[in-house]
Amino acid sequence: MKVFKKIKYTYSADQKHWVGDGFHVYGLLRPTEELNKFISPFVMLDYASPKEFSISAKRRGVGEHPHRGIETVTFAYQGEVEHRDSSGGGGVIRPGDVQWMTAGRGIVHDEFHSVEFSKKGGVFEMIQLWVNLPKKNKMTNPKYQEISSKDIPIISLGSDASLRVIAGNFEGKKGPSNTFTPINIYDIASQYSKNISLNFKSGTNTIILIMKGELKIENKIFKDKNILIFEREGAGIDFKISDSCKILILNGEPIDEPIVAHGPFVMNTKEEIHAAFSDYQNGKMGSL
Repeated sequence: MKVFKKIKYTYSADQKHWVGDGFHVYGLLRPTEELNKFISPFVMLDYASPKEFSISAKRRGVGEHPHRGIETVTFAYQGEVEHRDSSGGGGVIRPGDVQWMTAGRGIVHDEFHSVEFSKKGGVFEMIQLWVNLPKKNKMTNPKYQEISSKDIPIISLGSDASLRVIAGNFEGKKGPSNTFTPINIYDIASQYSKNISLNFKSGTNTIILIMKGELKIENKIFKDKNILIFEREGAGIDFKISDSCKILILNGEPIDEPIVAHGPFVMNTKEEIHAAFSDYQNGKMGSL
């Protein structure tokens, strides 16, 4: 008999805040002692919902800053982001692309609207997700994965509905992202109302972000900019999406280790956080 995962938490953010001058975001996921058990291995999620930007001679974005102990994943839906980092990684991601940066032992990077997008202006829509690294991998070498939309498998769900496998597996299709722990990341876009049935391993954590439209589950309707966090127990998640709906689904095996997050660093102890700040200030994470 199919055992369903039940919703543990659901919430939305009413107000947006600026990250630099290029990313106007809803902060929809943050590490807390209460949430960590149900969101691990995911740490933070910011959603830059669609926003029109005017033509600009100066690129908007976030200047040079460090990370350690995590991976930052940026999903481009509208607009373009240019990235460069102290490990030599860099590139421009465009609509449908994904940028997966492993900070590991320490990296410095910046993120700006691309030159072309700045020249033309337009609608900008992005998600940035932080993925935790297990203790044994926190000091791994930094690396950068630029994942093109053409390399992301697309599975038809019928009636102008499709699911993209960004990481992990779905119905035998494997996503292109290399991950340190078992993770499934999908996004679903549909023009028409559709019933969706998903199955995950019991004991894993699952999160759904509604970017556009509505989602009906457990006889409740959740609107856009809502995030749903599920219990670990159970495997199935069945829901119905509305016309013109877009959602992001995160599922992963939890990393059951202590989390200490401060600013751009996510480690296991306060001492490791202090060491991260010291290493950054002493130039051990490199520079641009």
